[in-house]
Amino acid sequence: MSTGKAKNITIKNDKGRLSQAEIDRMVNEAEKYADEDEKQRQRITSRNALESYVFNVKQAVDQAPAGKLDEADKNSVLDKCNDTIRWLDSNTTAEKEEFDHKLEELTRHCSPIMTKMHQQGAGAGAGAGGPGANCGQQAGGFGGYSGPTVEEVD
Repeated sequence: MSTGKAKNITIKNDKGRLSQAEIDRMVNEAEKYADEDEKQRQRITSRNALESYVFNVKQAVDQAPAGKLDEADKNSVLDKCNDTIRWLDSNTTAEKEEFDHKLEELTRHCSPIMTKMHQQGAGAGAGAGGPGANCGQQAGGFGGYSGPTVEEVD
């Protein structure tokens, strides 16, 4: 019982779509600024590497156990790190090469002191009861809690 009438409906949703000219313009702009974007990415990566190194060195020196590092070396490293942080704060638009130079400069200053600190730590561990003498000690503020007790069950 069909009536034999047919109707075709076409729905087009062009609202909010970009024209081919707009797409071409955007692609050209992306290509045009690709080198600039890459330089910016490298600059930010270098800045982040410098900041990360500064804070890692500061943390290592601040948390070094007594006797691992003498006060003069500790103050020297902390002063250099604080100088670098101040430089970072006042030179937010520095170029990649400047960040790399600062990182190299800081590394040259801190590496010998950090190496000495780690060597003293290795020597102190061996002299205080041989290998594994500090195995039961906790590094954090856990108040002597060494974790759960594990019992072997047959």
